[in-house]
Amino acid sequence: MEIPPKSPDGSEKSPQSKELITSPTGSTLCMSSRSESVWTSTPRSKWDIYHKPIIVVSVGAAIFLFGAVITSLSFFLTKNTNVFKMSGPAFLSLGLMLLVCGLVWIPIIRKKQKQRQKSQFLQSLKSFFFNR
Repeated sequence: MEIPPKSPDGSEKSPQSKELITSPTGSTLCMSSRSESVWTSTPRSKWDIYHKPIIVVSVGAAIFLFGAVITSLSFFLTKNTNVFKMSGPAFLSLGLMLLVCGLVWIPIIRKKQKQRQKSQFLQSLKSFFFNR
């Protein structure tokens, strides 16, 4: 007969079972979900919504410009041109990749915001008609 291992604080139950038992809602899966709830979402500012892609675009543009400067230095300087010729295109490609990823991310967020607004509208309609 196996004896279940005790938790570090000496109690019989594991920390996971304590969390499940003491959960006020009983649905820890929904609480740990990264997606926002339709019912508890508060209006967010544009900066809260778009700050990540804006940061990615600005960092990508800065790295791209740095790569352009490094690449142009390889044409004007005569010493250590191999270092500039190797690192310049690498920074150019990395910056361009971040720039494009950020620019593609913005329309994706806009589409998700529209879907979320439609979903909230449909949820309110459902609750109006079915909770009478």
